[in-house]
Amino acid sequence: MTKTKSREIVIKESRGSFVILPSANSRDYDFDGLLSLRKLLTKEKARMLDTIKYKSPGSIYELAKILKRPFKGVMDDIQLLERFGFIDLIEERTNKRIRHKPVIVVDTMNISIKI
Repeated sequence: MTKTKSREIVIKESRGSFVILPSANSRDYDFDGLLSLRKLLTKEKARMLDTIKYKSPGSIYELAKILKRPFKGVMDDIQLLERFGFIDLIEERTNKRIRHKPVIVVDTMNISIKI
């Protein structure tokens, strides 16, 4: 099982706009601007993270069924959450198929805004 950890995002005002500063623990994650952060912090993503955490779906397809959402939309959200380091996809073999089980790897997110 993957160990849970914390993510820190630092937002700083720079020449009339806000920018996201890279931090030591976010070097692998590409927060390329506030728009990306806004895409990440939605009710639907929070609902998805809650479902992954408490219902532990065995695959992305099962997650889509639980959420009663189209697979494509769930997959897009999963890719975003994985890109920012909130979840990992654990590859599991079942018969002749490979499924990807979403697993939470972040338990805390700290957002700081420097002005």
